Amino acid sequence: MVTAVDSSVIFDFLTRDPSFGRVSTEAMQSSLAAGRLIACEVVWTEVAAFFRSTAAVRQMLEELKIGFSPISVEAALEAGAAWKAYRQRGGTRSRVAPDFLIGSHALCQADRLLTRDSGFYRAYFKHLSILDPAQRN
Repeated sequence: MVTAVDSSVIFDFLTRDPSFGRVSTEAMQSSLAAGRLIACEVVWTEVAAFFRSTAAVRQMLEELKIGFSPISVEAALEAGAAWKAYRQRGGTRSRVAPDFLIGSHALCQADRLLTRDSGFYRAYFKHLSILDPAQRN
């Protein structure tokens, strides 16, 4: 089982979020026990901004056993299709939002996505299996 991890879950862990820190950490642990954790370059970039150095972010992600998994051509094209659907529904963003890239990466390169932003991903990635730690209670 390959689980792509969204930055929202990693931030819950890093900030020890009082509402979601525990459940997000447990979801990462159980996902790792079931297989591998990966994150695309978008997630690595978002998380890197939280750290003072690239060495520190790399060390933390390695300790969490979250592998780097670049977005494939197939995933990039899927992100474009999802963004097009968003624009056709009246979405106003003029550039591809990172969440479209994260969702397409998980759809094409993992078995599921671990995220707390499940509503968005369900709206634009109908066939994506989603694990939302906030809804596990």
